[in-house]
Amino acid sequence: MDNERYIDQLEQGSKDQQDKINQLSSYVHSGMQGQDSNLIVYQLELDNILERIEHLLKGDIINDDGQGNVTYKKPDNNDLIILNDYGVQLIMNIISFYLNRNTILSNYQPERINEILYDLGNELADLVYINYEKMGLNNVEKKSRSPVLIMNILHIIESSYNRALGGNELESLRSARIVTQNQPLGGNQGQMMGIRPQQKKHVGGFINPMNWGW
Repeated sequence: MDNERYIDQLEQGSKDQQDKINQLSSYVHSGMQGQDSNLIVYQLELDNILERIEHLLKGDIINDDGQGNVTYKKPDNNDLIILNDYGVQLIMNIISFYLNRNTILSNYQPERINEILYDLGNELADLVYINYEKMGLNNVEKKSRSPVLIMNILHIIESSYNRALGGNELESLRSARIVTQNQPLGGNQGQMMGIRPQQKKHVGGFINPMNWGW
């Protein structure tokens, strides 16, 4: 197979995959109602995850009141702040390339996921090593925590790719769509519409004109 044909096949496969993602996204926003719609929108919503990651990179302390309300505050101890604003933004830019809907709604095999994580881990290590000072890692203690930081980033990205393992996330949305489309409108009321009420039989049998079915 020549290179041009191979590239054409890759581009077509990518286009087909993107078309499926667009169809599902359109369906989620226009075709589903109630709890099913809310569940799938929540399943695909990644902004909250990215926001939490950004606060963690800043070293912010997370407070949860137990009722689902989360607040963040800057730690009193500056030693808990590893990265400066430049470092946080640099890492967030990288994460955003991987933690998005296109990733989780794709179809990856384990070998490809391992390749992506391996390449990314090497590039991240080089990036942090070269930009220690600029990213705020300006002492030995902060530098010593950089390997853990890189490992945490890779684990986060690995989780997003695992959602796309074998197209699992995409398939789960398809299944949700099929179940929702097969549900009767109005619940039991829709089922009752298909049942004809039993006619009252009048006395007198066939002799009685009320039983002639006119």
